[in-house]
Amino acid sequence: MDISSQSALVLAIPAIPLSLYTCWSDMRGMRIPNGTVLMLAGAFMVLGPFVLPFDTYLWRLLQLVVMLLFGILANAGGLLGAGDAKFMAAAAPYIALGDLRFLLALFTANVLAAFVTHRMIKHSPLRRLAPDWESWTRERDFPMGLALGATLSIYLLLGIFLGR
Repeated sequence: MDISSQSALVLAIPAIPLSLYTCWSDMRGMRIPNGTVLMLAGAFMVLGPFVLPFDTYLWRLLQLVVMLLFGILANAGGLLGAGDAKFMAAAAPYIALGDLRFLLALFTANVLAAFVTHRMIKHSPLRRLAPDWESWTRERDFPMGLALGATLSIYLLLGIFLGR
């Protein structure tokens, strides 16, 4: 992996709890709170200069801008929700550009696993653990925050142990 173990460790400290909250919030209410996304972006802006070379830090901030523009267009086209677009943008600087292919494969696997798991639980007795979650009642919608948050968390954890 192209991410360094040190930067993955430092960045994981705020990112993983925020990502897990994103998973929970999107399943519960089919929304990703703006505050969570702002904290995720803000944590990178504060910690990034301490764990990355300054030029790499600036390139990673550019990734945020590019993903925000992509997300706005994708949301306008009805491809994903606004919260998903904002989370993708806030998570983008956490990703080393050299790991993009790996990240796309990881995200694909997470989307499939999250979708199958969510739908299985939706139609099982486990649903009684959280009977009022909005994501259970939406037939055509899926809480993509579940896959997005899991992808960022797994990527950073793998980066801690497999990073350069």
